[in-house]
Amino acid sequence: MVSCKITIQNSQGLHAPRPVAFFIQKANSYKSSIWVERGDRRVNAKSLLGVLSLAVTQGMEITLLADGADENTALAGLSQLLETGLSEFEARGNS
Repeated sequence: MVSCKITIQNSQGLHAPRPVAFFIQKANSYKSSIWVERGDRRVNAKSLLGVLSLAVTQGMEITLLADGADENTALAGLSQLLETGLSEFEARGNS
C-alpha cells in the first residue's frame, strides 16, 4: 500500500459533482483499490457519493491511498490530476 498527501488546487474542489465524476472516472481506470482520506474519514475513491461526502474544497489537504498491482501508477496519475487543479477536466470545457 502506498499513500501521499495532496492539497486540492481545483477551484471547485472535490465537492462538485462534475469534477468528482471526472476524478472517479480516472480512479476507475486503475485496478488497485484506491481511497481518499480527509481527517478521520476514508472513502472509496471510485465512489461518487463517497468522495462527495467528504466535501473537499480548494486548499484542503487529503491523503490518497492505493493498494494493488498498479498502486504506484494509480497514485502518480491521480496525484498529478489533483496537483494540476484538474486542468485536464477544465481543458475539456467542463468547468
